[in-house]
Amino acid sequence: MPTQSKSLHLPFGEDKNAPWYGKDILSVKQFAREDLEYVFGVAHEMRGMVERVGTFDLLKGKILANLFYEPSTRTSSSFTAAMERLGGSVIPINEVKYSSVSKGESLPDTIRTLECYADVIVLRHPETGSAAIAAKAAKKPVINAGDGVGEHPTQALLDAFTIFEELGVGEIDGMTVTMLGDLKYGRTVHSLARLLSLYNVKINYVSPEILRMPQEVMEEVAAKGIPQAEFSTLQEVLPQTDVLYVTRVQQERFENQKDYEKVKGAYVIDPQVMQAAKQEMIVMHPLPRVGEISPEFDEDPRAAYFRQMEYGLYVRMALLAMVLGKA
Repeated sequence: MPTQSKSLHLPFGEDKNAPWYGKDILSVKQFAREDLEYVFGVAHEMRGMVERVGTFDLLKGKILANLFYEPSTRTSSSFTAAMERLGGSVIPINEVKYSSVSKGESLPDTIRTLECYADVIVLRHPETGSAAIAAKAAKKPVINAGDGVGEHPTQALLDAFTIFEELGVGEIDGMTVTMLGDLKYGRTVHSLARLLSLYNVKINYVSPEILRMPQEVMEEVAAKGIPQAEFSTLQEVLPQTDVLYVTRVQQERFENQKDYEKVKGAYVIDPQVMQAAKQEMIVMHPLPRVGEISPEFDEDPRAAYFRQMEYGLYVRMALLAMVLGKA
């Protein structure tokens, strides 16, 4: 189980002295272990509140601007649900091509405009570093919902929270985490590897040669003293794996479609493959999947990827409450 959660106080006004009040959430590099314990404690409390009462008025009167320059189903709807569960409202901007951006408006100008209407901005953008540019322009908190092939910090936080909740341990120390698939373009694994480096874990990377984990990320993780190893096949590491994190091969990130065709079906998780895995372990995936996990595996208790989506709701509720001074 995660660190024992603290009870939520529901003041009428926000607490401007709260540790995360008014702060941007741009990178997992912002978080220390004690920060994660705090986030997961609040998220665990949010889970209990949703299960007991569904919605509550913690963020009543607050407005979220959901600004997505890339298509998104899970992240966008998760933030919308999180804000509405907390009693707030949402300005959804998922079709940026129909907005002033299509007229040539700069990202900083769009951000400055939206913060006139909203209390917090969630941004998904195809360019690495865009969230930092937005945060520099904004006076209100900006939450990075994915910037190109850079980072996806809220996904990494919900991934780590999933591990805590699913495996019933207070800490991740001692676990072996295997990341599988597209490790080059997968911003979720970039962020998760950095976040896991706060713990005493072993990380395996399994991918085709052209989709290896970026050297920059591996060097950052190595600097924390975390053992890492690269493999081209899953079989040799699956029996020791506690968390198998599967990613899809992202066709939209490839400049050369021939390269995509070579690797798109490199790994498939199905009941037969998983016979070699531990019974007490979990399989995760940020979704969507496009064939890398067989639907026949979905009923296996180790298949945690849809539960993972639900945990994301609680983590994003926690983050919204934190940056608005309500947790």
